[in-house]
Amino acid sequence: MNTVYIALGANLGEPERTLRELLDRLQHVPELARVECSSLYRSAPMGPQDQPDYVNAVLRAQTNLAPLALLDFLQHLEDEFGRVRSRRWGARTLDLDLLLFANLELHHPRLTVPHPGMTERDFVLVPLHELAPELSLPDGRTIGALLDGLPSHDLVKIT
Repeated sequence: MNTVYIALGANLGEPERTLRELLDRLQHVPELARVECSSLYRSAPMGPQDQPDYVNAVLRAQTNLAPLALLDFLQHLEDEFGRVRSRRWGARTLDLDLLLFANLELHHPRLTVPHPGMTERDFVLVPLHELAPELSLPDGRTIGALLDGLPSHDLVKIT
């Protein structure tokens, strides 16, 4: 089993409800085990500002899936929750990003792990640090040090 970290985000419909429904569902899928989730956080949208605020979280789980199979599983979940990919960084019913897969570094046309940009996003680092304060990236940088290096953040903890 490999430990994986997945970023969750939503800003269309009822985002808090969507993430709670997703988390409930993930407790019962064979693809993931020992699913744990951070608190939920509200954040301003990254990219176009003509959209609602996001609700974000990070989950940790165990999986036997290979990285690309896990990506396919996550994209299938996004589709089931009504995700439409019409605009980069646009509003969405559900966004699932594979942040870390064990200690793997992967550069594939469909998937890069660790997730590019995660080290600059407070809506990833804050909930990730909540779940795993001692976690290090494959290159040795700690989540705590990355979080300390952020100039500021606008997250509001929901629960």
